[in-house]
Amino acid sequence: MAQQASGTVAVIRLCNPPVNALSLTVLQALEDGLRRAEADPSVKAAVICGENGQFSAGADIREFSSPRRQGLALGPVVSLIESSRKPVVAAIEGFALGGGLEVALGCHYRIAHVKARMGLPEVTIGLLPAAEGTQRLPRLIGVPAALEMITTGRHIPAAEALKLGLIDEAVEENTVEAAIDLAKKVIGQPLGPRRLSQKPVPKLPNMEAFLSDALVKLKKQARGCLAPELCFQAVRACTQQPFAAGVRRERELFGVLLGSGQAQALQYLFFAERAMHRWATATGASWQRAAPQPVRTAAVIGLGTMGRGIVTSLVKARIPVVALEQDGECLSAGRRAVMALLEREAAKTEQGAPALDFRGPGRLRFAVDLAALADVDVVIEAVFEDMQLKKEIFRKLSKVCKPGALLCTNTSALSIDEIASATSRPQQVLGTHFFSPAHVMRLVEIIYGWHTAPSAIATAVQLAKTLHKVGVVVGNCFGFVGNRMMFPYLQQAVFLLEEGSRAEAVDQVLEDFGFKIGPFRMSDLAGLDVGWRSRKGQGLTGASLPAGTPPRQRQGRRYSPLPDLLCEQGRFGQKAGRGWYLYERAGGRVARPDPWLHSFLCHYRDAHGIRPRAIGPEEILERCLLALINEGFAILAEGIAAGPEHLDVIYTNGYGWPRHRGGPMFYASTLGLPHVLAQLQKYSEAHPDSPELRPSAWLQRLVAMGSPPLQEWMSCLGQHGSKL
Repeated sequence: MAQQASGTVAVIRLCNPPVNALSLTVLQALEDGLRRAEADPSVKAAVICGENGQFSAGADIREFSSPRRQGLALGPVVSLIESSRKPVVAAIEGFALGGGLEVALGCHYRIAHVKARMGLPEVTIGLLPAAEGTQRLPRLIGVPAALEMITTGRHIPAAEALKLGLIDEAVEENTVEAAIDLAKKVIGQPLGPRRLSQKPVPKLPNMEAFLSDALVKLKKQARGCLAPELCFQAVRACTQQPFAAGVRRERELFGVLLGSGQAQALQYLFFAERAMHRWATATGASWQRAAPQPVRTAAVIGLGTMGRGIVTSLVKARIPVVALEQDGECLSAGRRAVMALLEREAAKTEQGAPALDFRGPGRLRFAVDLAALADVDVVIEAVFEDMQLKKEIFRKLSKVCKPGALLCTNTSALSIDEIASATSRPQQVLGTHFFSPAHVMRLVEIIYGWHTAPSAIATAVQLAKTLHKVGVVVGNCFGFVGNRMMFPYLQQAVFLLEEGSRAEAVDQVLEDFGFKIGPFRMSDLAGLDVGWRSRKGQGLTGASLPAGTPPRQRQGRRYSPLPDLLCEQGRFGQKAGRGWYLYERAGGRVARPDPWLHSFLCHYRDAHGIRPRAIGPEEILERCLLALINEGFAILAEGIAAGPEHLDVIYTNGYGWPRHRGGPMFYASTLGLPHVLAQLQKYSEAHPDSPELRPSAWLQRLVAMGSPPLQEWMSCLGQHGSKL
């Protein structure tokens, strides 16, 4: 913390690099600075700003539960700012987030640089703004806008903040100097109207009706996450109670959240996403010590759904792109789709942000000739899942591309080593598994092969960061991490149908758990024919099983032909208007239970001698989730991932696992490993032909070792054979 005088104005600087977090030390210094300014008769006003072009990104999360924090909370410091008899102006540069914005709300005036961003993102880590932000913000910008900001945690740009009345000015020049000038102008003016705690909440003609409707929508969106609803309750308190009572309610609700398992899970993920590299380093990751290659230009081969999204991601990151298709007709269709997608993205550009320029020279080129890729730094192949096709493309790329070019395949399951074998440079080949829609989804699985060079991995990690995505480095096996764990989850869902469940019942249980979409709705959305084509390529389909043959005799393990039989009927999901559900039309989105499927399942069970039984929600949930978790333990034991946190980051960012439950491996740790083991043993004994329910040897070993905390699992494993 630094304090200096500028004439009659004291300048108090928050200084705690890199983001000026409001640690206990900073809070104490801020309080001391305010008291000195208040006591100094030569000081007539004060400006609070941040060092190095940043205001403050808020409180230090690690100190929330600190006993020391109870003696010096942020709320009283904010109240101290507001109660000053001298005007206090906030000069906001960079970010003012969480407690940082609450400090600014305590100031009497707020000036922001045009490129600054503001928000109250506590909800994203399972908490609520607890320094009186839920009581001040609605008084300043109104309940609807404040409720949206607080319950979503969205960061807003200065232009929007100015429109809402959150700031008094947005400036392009020196923000601190502008704040000093404003402070001088308002010396001697009454401060009562500028103290937000004394302002009434702006009225709405239908406040209660608005709040009731907002709560219904919020609960639907939250899907069991506690923080958004308690944020709502805190904001509601400001409409019903005086300021002091509202603050007490805010603190009470914060205490509930702070002690909840959901806050712990969300904060675990917060740190997990930021510590991916450090975990990899702890396992001796050589790629961490490698220098990434610069990526100045890129190319995408294949302009289907995935390719279009990848092109859009690259263009949004200001990386010039060559988009390539196999012929003129496909290229024209791809060009139209890509340009339409970019137009929509450009329309979303926030006021004050740089325009999305995708029509400038060299920004985006379309081609059908591989020779157009001769000088690009990275090629991302995004054709459909066909090994021979991919190998043929990579064979050609190794002849066309410059020696240092990174050759990436967007595959969801195929072997990186086999694809790399088609090239003369396997050290430059790796997998970049994007998730659909690629311009929206944050996850990229980065898959290294046996020969992949550390510098290639480092380059892919840096590229993911440039694209504002979470890149997780994993080893090469069928399905990698995400899809490999998904296979047993989907298998159990289908087996439950065989045994007596209905698709809508299984989906409802998983959606009640917090998934945005259940396994059967997800299959319909993705297209049942995608998995069918993959199974046929592996010789695994069982649609030809003769009637009367138990559907469990495929390569020594249980196999259900139900998805194959649906595909034989042309039931490919939403694209066909029918799959596990019935849709109003081909491409429709509204799923309705299909009487045909219920009848089909009855005939199927009769033909195979299966006596249906009632299956409760607990069994549905446990068999699906524990099969997935069990595969996660096998992946860790094989060294395919460097730690359980990697699996959790993958599942919460790519597969819809509810963030407030922390990810599958975190969830297993909260259930208790002995419980997970006991339930898997129970289901394995009941279904001995389902090896995915047979407890992982590594899980059994962890339980035998006393069930150490999740953070210690990999150190217990010792030499696990990972190439990382």
